[in-house]
Amino acid sequence: MSERDKGKPFPVHQTDEAAERFTDTADLSEYDFSGFKPAQFEFQPKDARLEVRIPRDQLAALKAAARRRGIPHTRLVRQFIEEGIRQMEG
Repeated sequence: MSERDKGKPFPVHQTDEAAERFTDTADLSEYDFSGFKPAQFEFQPKDARLEVRIPRDQLAALKAAARRRGIPHTRLVRQFIEEGIRQMEG
């Protein structure tokens, strides 16, 4: 696909109101969404805490992996825990 076929770059908006005005009036089919990452929403309430001590280098590696995924490191830890529980139950 050539650069011309991709469409216009998506503009950055400084406020929610500006973004709403844009999406209310723009033809979104003209824009290139190829660089967008899917959003992940968490609806389950987080009402319990877990404190775990780990080596500093493991925390640094965890934070780096979370940065590469574009998520907070605490969310990545929750994903690891959820996956581990699924594997134990499966």
